[in-house]
Amino acid sequence: MDRSVIVHENFLRRVAAGDLPAGASPAGPLAPDQAVQLYRSGCLTRALDITSRKMQAAGEGFYTIGSSGHEGMAAVAAALRPTDMAFLHYRDAAFQIERANQVPGQSITRDMLLSFACSADDPISGGRHKVLGSKALTIPPQTSTIASHLPKAVGAAYSIGLAKRVRPEHAVLPDDAIVMCSFGDASANHSTAQGAINTSCWTAFQKVPMPVLWVCEDNGIGISTRTPSGWIAANFSRRPDLGYFACDGLDIYETYRVACDAAEYVRKRRKPAFLHIRTVRLYGHAGADVQTAYMTKAEVEADEANDPLLHSVRLLGEAGALSTGEALAIYEETLARVERVRGEAVTRPRLRTASEVMASLIPPRRANAPSNGPSAEARAEAFGPDLKAMESPQIMSRCINWALTDLMLEHREIALMGEDVGAKGGVYGVTQKLVTRFGKARVIDTLLDEQSILGLALGMAHNGLIPVPEIQFLAYYHNAEDQIRGEGATLPFFSNGQFTNPMVLRIAGLGYQKGFGGHFHNDNSFAALRDVPGVILCCPSNGADAARLLRECVRLAREEQRLVVFLEPIALYPMRDLHEPGDGLWLRPYPDPSERIALGEVTTHGAGNDLAIVSYANGLHLSLQAQRRLEAQGIKARVIDLHWLNPLPEDALLAALGDAARVLVVDETRRTGGLAEALVTLLTERTDKPVARHVAEDSFIPTGPAYAATMPSVDSIMAAATAMVGEQA
Repeated sequence: MDRSVIVHENFLRRVAAGDLPAGASPAGPLAPDQAVQLYRSGCLTRALDITSRKMQAAGEGFYTIGSSGHEGMAAVAAALRPTDMAFLHYRDAAFQIERANQVPGQSITRDMLLSFACSADDPISGGRHKVLGSKALTIPPQTSTIASHLPKAVGAAYSIGLAKRVRPEHAVLPDDAIVMCSFGDASANHSTAQGAINTSCWTAFQKVPMPVLWVCEDNGIGISTRTPSGWIAANFSRRPDLGYFACDGLDIYETYRVACDAAEYVRKRRKPAFLHIRTVRLYGHAGADVQTAYMTKAEVEADEANDPLLHSVRLLGEAGALSTGEALAIYEETLARVERVRGEAVTRPRLRTASEVMASLIPPRRANAPSNGPSAEARAEAFGPDLKAMESPQIMSRCINWALTDLMLEHREIALMGEDVGAKGGVYGVTQKLVTRFGKARVIDTLLDEQSILGLALGMAHNGLIPVPEIQFLAYYHNAEDQIRGEGATLPFFSNGQFTNPMVLRIAGLGYQKGFGGHFHNDNSFAALRDVPGVILCCPSNGADAARLLRECVRLAREEQRLVVFLEPIALYPMRDLHEPGDGLWLRPYPDPSERIALGEVTTHGAGNDLAIVSYANGLHLSLQAQRRLEAQGIKARVIDLHWLNPLPEDALLAALGDAARVLVVDETRRTGGLAEALVTLLTERTDKPVARHVAEDSFIPTGPAYAATMPSVDSIMAAATAMVGEQA
């Protein structure tokens, strides 16, 4: 028999017989009417779990992961404010239900049933997932089961203090808000959880405000693997600058009292705290999981005997708040009400087409106050003697630095974060002087943890800031790519565009570095970035274009709420020359702050019609050298700089090809999974021109004299171009 049926029947029988589990007497500040309300929230949690399983069995629902056994989280919700942002564990229906009682106008039962039914009317995901979340309740939707939501809780908590100094136009959290983030005991072992909690302590240790309440719901098991008894307390109770609180989640009076204490600790001290709540897991992990496959029947029944609702009935009776008969009536009435609402919810429309599913991939635009750019006085104060230097051509790294300065002057909600971005100014000096110009609160030297860097940015964006995080090297991005794929890009998708985390992620990468090599510092694969729906990928080739493109990336984040990756080619940071040593032809004047290169625009160098060479970054630098040598051989070529690597600037590229007879794609990424695969496909599908590609080998990049041996060179581009023209002459 389904364990949910057994637990239900046991509840009815034991309450009717007065056979209630023993425990401590009710104690603490929980008023009788509040206690009854928490019990009602627990009953609704249970009723929704029971009904969701029925819906799945009937083909009306598609996924179940229950909250039964975790009803005590309603008491945590009651201890917090509805303006305290909550990143929830997937078993926290009771928290969301109780918070809905704090905000007028909520139809929580219908809303959650619509989510179970994957209805397009579901007010949070629009039918894309069975997920907790609500804009009105300050609960961003969470699909994570492995703690990937913890790093952004750190960012949201940090943003509160920064927003007090520099109030963003679209800030949502009050100055005295705290952030709550909950997770299970199994997830607490994940490197992401360990890193996020460590980051919160590391930050607080330095006296930086970090008002985050970590809530660990300890039911003693992760799917089928037991958590060692005492492990969570031993792991988290003695960490520096982390307040530790513990309670029995089966006792709503104790849980409310301790949760109030923990919340007050965080709110007043602006320091992180860890609330360790004992829970039980009823019904198994999710869906059709059968606990008796890995637990004895006695173990299962022991958990079921500790049903939190049975404990609540006893506590309410002892407190004189509710008789057993009244408690039973509330439970049965709640089940009946949920069943009635289910009948209507399952008739509501569902998503059917690809366009309907994808409608929320791209966030909605938002209105921003008009900006006239930085004033002359502000620029003079910030730049100092650099203003004079702007009159002469510059290398790319300096142009990016100046663009960041102008952007941070113009938009006070921009903040930078990353390893070594402050005092050192970045590994390559790109962020030099910025911490002096804008302070440590906006130019943040982080600890060495890419997950925390990206999570910091994601969470800050929740509170109206525009983060510009830096990942030192492209290869390091893979340490934390789920923060973009699983958290950042999915947020607007699973919230129907209600929640967004706009940012500009700067990553130094690609190959061709001569003196600082190896595959960790020279990485010519960005497939993991191009594969994420909704993410924009931009890559400049020279300093002036880098400044123009970076401004457009920030505009996309501010006005269109987009998540943008700005990939900076390391080898071109200091590049000065193009054809001959000392010619200075790769230096560029810093463009006026008003100049941008819009999303989807390309730049064409030359008008030759024998051949069009399509490239970007280092490939563009090499292709322009090849262009002059080809012309000396009588081959007239144009070179097209893509700028935008995802989505590809298809229409602009096709227009730029013009009357060119053939197309050569020069791509410094690898043959397998590289950008050229998409470009050749596009050109083959939409033109009749002969197309060829010249790409890097499927290899990592070595250190030493062979640093560029696996990638295109001027000579190899020449050979590919002349062969192509010769074959088709």
